[in-house]
Amino acid sequence: MMTENIFQKIIDRQIQADIVYEDEQCLAFRDINPQAPVHVLIIPKKVIRTHDEIQESDVELLGKLHWVAVQLARELGLKDGYRLVINCREQAGQTVPHLHMHLLGGREMHWPPG
Repeated sequence: MMTENIFQKIIDRQIQADIVYEDEQCLAFRDINPQAPVHVLIIPKKVIRTHDEIQESDVELLGKLHWVAVQLARELGLKDGYRLVINCREQAGQTVPHLHMHLLGGREMHWPPG
């Protein structure tokens, strides 16, 4: 199933992005509207529209996304901490129908987030 959205177009290289990591399973790139000094989006190449659509067969892939987040946090110098965010559906702030994780850091984070 192919879903036309901006993330799929980035994966397919139809839209340019500042890619900071890529392998056969996932891609990570800088957000064009950053909410912190470091704001990277980590996405699976497999189309999963929302967090609610994760299947048991996706467990390894989700672990890989978290592993990539840790590696990028280290590479990007986020030694004082960082935040990982996954928004699920529109009411929670998901604006692109493709599962993605936000890696945010480089500033103090507050709670609750919003």
